[in-house]
Amino acid sequence: MFESLSDKLQSVFAQLGRRGKLTEADVKAALREVRLALLEADVSYDVTKDFIRRVRERAVGAEVAKSLNPAQTVIKIVNEELIETLGEPGRLNLSGPTPRVIMLVGLQGSGKTTTAAKLARQLRADGSRPWLIAADTYRPAAVDQLETLARQLNIPFHAEGTKPNPVDIAKRGVQAARDVGATVAIIDTAGRLQIDDRMMKELVAIRKVTDPAEVLLVADAMTGQEAVNIAAGFNAHVPLTGLILTKVDGDARGGAAISMRAVTGVPIKFLGTGEKLDGLEVFHPDRMASRILGMGDLLSLIERAEQAFDEEQARKMQEKLFANTFTLEDFLEQLQQVKRMGPFSQLLEMIPGVGRLTKEMSPDVTDKQFKQIEAIIYSMTPGERRNPKLVNGSRKRRIARGSGTTVQDINALLQQFRQMQRLMQNIKKGKMPSIPGLFR
Repeated sequence: MFESLSDKLQSVFAQLGRRGKLTEADVKAALREVRLALLEADVSYDVTKDFIRRVRERAVGAEVAKSLNPAQTVIKIVNEELIETLGEPGRLNLSGPTPRVIMLVGLQGSGKTTTAAKLARQLRADGSRPWLIAADTYRPAAVDQLETLARQLNIPFHAEGTKPNPVDIAKRGVQAARDVGATVAIIDTAGRLQIDDRMMKELVAIRKVTDPAEVLLVADAMTGQEAVNIAAGFNAHVPLTGLILTKVDGDARGGAAISMRAVTGVPIKFLGTGEKLDGLEVFHPDRMASRILGMGDLLSLIERAEQAFDEEQARKMQEKLFANTFTLEDFLEQLQQVKRMGPFSQLLEMIPGVGRLTKEMSPDVTDKQFKQIEAIIYSMTPGERRNPKLVNGSRKRRIARGSGTTVQDINALLQQFRQMQRLMQNIKKGKMPSIPGLFR
């Protein structure tokens, strides 16, 4: 998400940076490009117009004229206004009597059922006792899907099939959650169009009988310009308290996020990333703005690493590295832990300056090469993984056949592994070797 917008904005700022001193005409020309980039990213016209107006008021004033680096000042202004547009960080309201009811609403196909399970998983990890309620009686197999996900996560749920009225199911489901001592009840409602009065009245009725603390609109990030109408329509019937954007790992242009937040005035609370049940991220406007502008997102990268890596295991790996007993088996294990953090190309984009560099230079390390390294190591015998010196010419040819690679690929991997071992030994001795191409 936002990749196209990010590329265009970075291109605009790169052109500004080549000018030592900015004129008012330079700023206006840059803002025209920013406006086009936002519109092409499916940000609504009204939201774009207001955003550009706010940036222009600051960018053509004394703030830029008096600065030592005008181009950087413009980027800073755009960043601050983007954060303002994306809104304050939104957190779930989980205070008060239990169970706190969270009602999920949205169009059919937006990912509400999967999101309900993801949210329950996250709340349990945070110390809550979640309870899922299957109130979608219209979509075939919706109840079965929620039951399957709930059993997979070992989270209790309430389901009555597809015959009863959804309003009654929701009411009884919340009472059942109260009876078992659940602290949070998540209601998965049926998907509906915001213009369908009969279905919207049903949502109003569910809200009335369950008194939810949160009414969250689950919206597909790929919705585009229609996002504004969808958000406004739902908000008019059941006042929203937050948004969850799904499929943000796809090729969405990202305008839905900016538009929905601006139109509804409610915060984006979570981002759904992928189909796996751990693919739900807390939304941070400042981090998202940094990623859009190509400034990276180190805090999110650190948080992902903390979740993916076991501290004790990491300590043992460090000891092995310094003792020079680190094997290809250990290397494979570390590789798989990194993979649990997400696509490698996505991780690189979180490092300031690296995301754009990798797009321009076609980096050697890609997700595809991660798979290639795995295939090579899996094609080795346990003895070869523990002692790579055993891998002679004939063994390399056998490994190449088994992994669908070439002998040159295996040579490259073994060489990189030896370089890593030498690097760790030098660090242990207090030497920091120069690395060609780094920090030029």
